[in-house]
Amino acid sequence: MSPTAIAEVGSPGLPPTPPQPSGGLDRFFKITERGSSVAREVRGGFATFFAMAYILVLNPIILGSAKDMYGHQLDGGQLVTATVLTAAFSTLLMGVIGNVPIALAAGLGVNTVVALQLAPQMSWADAMGMVVLAGVVVMLLVATGLRERVMNAVPLGLRKAIAIGIGLFIMLIGLVDSGFITRIPDAAHTTVPLQLGTGGHLLGWPVLVFALGTLLTLALIIRKVPGAILISIVVMTAIAMIIHAVADIESWGLTTPEWPGNPLSTPDFGLLGQVSLFGGFEKVGLLTGVLFVFTVLLSCFFDAMGTILAVGDEAKLMDKDGNYPGINKVLVVDGLAVAAGGAASCSANTCFVESTAGVGEGARTGLSSVVTGALFSLALFLTPLATMVPSQAATPALVAVGFLILAGSVKDIDWSDFTIAAPAFLAMVMMPFTYSITHGIGIGFITFSVLRLAVGRGREVPAAMYAVSAVFVFYYAMPALGLT
Repeated sequence: MSPTAIAEVGSPGLPPTPPQPSGGLDRFFKITERGSSVAREVRGGFATFFAMAYILVLNPIILGSAKDMYGHQLDGGQLVTATVLTAAFSTLLMGVIGNVPIALAAGLGVNTVVALQLAPQMSWADAMGMVVLAGVVVMLLVATGLRERVMNAVPLGLRKAIAIGIGLFIMLIGLVDSGFITRIPDAAHTTVPLQLGTGGHLLGWPVLVFALGTLLTLALIIRKVPGAILISIVVMTAIAMIIHAVADIESWGLTTPEWPGNPLSTPDFGLLGQVSLFGGFEKVGLLTGVLFVFTVLLSCFFDAMGTILAVGDEAKLMDKDGNYPGINKVLVVDGLAVAAGGAASCSANTCFVESTAGVGEGARTGLSSVVTGALFSLALFLTPLATMVPSQAATPALVAVGFLILAGSVKDIDWSDFTIAAPAFLAMVMMPFTYSITHGIGIGFITFSVLRLAVGRGREVPAAMYAVSAVFVFYYAMPALGLT
């Protein structure tokens, strides 16, 4: 046997030689090293893009429907351009610098705060300036090592619970966005907040598309079909287009599955740079202004932390101690994304839980994010095409990924130790029940710190965990203290 053949099969008693990278692209993104392939990364990038493409429609609706203190509204076309541009920039940056399969775009929780809490008390430029300041603070926390210290202080069981909570959260997002579950109006005077379909019944072609898409996605995943999630999205989009063409359907929600008359669009960059860093403090005062920045910061900080930990765990990027190698680069990009979103007047950009759709396709590296970022770049000119995939065709991916996260993480929590089991339980259920990653993390942290103190194990809790728990206690007490 030749020396080359021996090297390939390994010597008796020795582990086989690990596969070697096949080229510069492979070496840069560590594709082979992480057990992936270029095809998987490309599929993952497409799956993530389609799973979060709704933000191109939803973010302009949320911001565009609000008015600042002067009655001004942001232009819808300019908002679309700003949303797409910052998502492309942030996601490409995450792929190249962070080398993780995490995509970023305008965060839904933060844009609501900006639209409903900040803008009515100042100008849009002032409100976006506070978002930029929050991004600067995030980067300062990264530079001082405080943000990484906070993430490393989270015990493994609680990290797994955060991942599961996000899985349940994105599953609920998928069920609600598809119309499979709907909110019962307050006018009904019932304590039950949600119901199945419309009026407790599954009605209409869009819901059927979602149901079939969910079954198709799960079936393909169970059969280990390569590209299962992406195949399901494409197939169900085609079916939805056929149904829409032949049936009389009142509404598909935010996106309608029909071929646009003109697939091309011209980007309008008019909102870029329309920012006043400190003008908001003149309008609302120093204390209120600081609290506004703190509110934006808290949402960005912990939403991103939960997503980063969940994606890292699902993509097997953690080391044997549960730590995240190279996390600082990921956190720096996240801070830049927050500031970039404010600078473009489309609200803070943050890590999207829908990135798990790409991970479900096998994505393990930043190449997947580069593909997603490139698709966002194309969407600058092809927005009508990017928004033709109905939520009912894309959201089955969220349900399937939610299941995969739960199945892969729940066994790693020590359910016999109630000081970790109870906080883990609260963290994972509060995320979907409060519709907030941040609230789930906050309640889990506070409960963990208190329970460890209560049983005399307070010294086992890292100082960073106590500090963050105290911040959350203050945050929840702010309304009672008259600070909001």
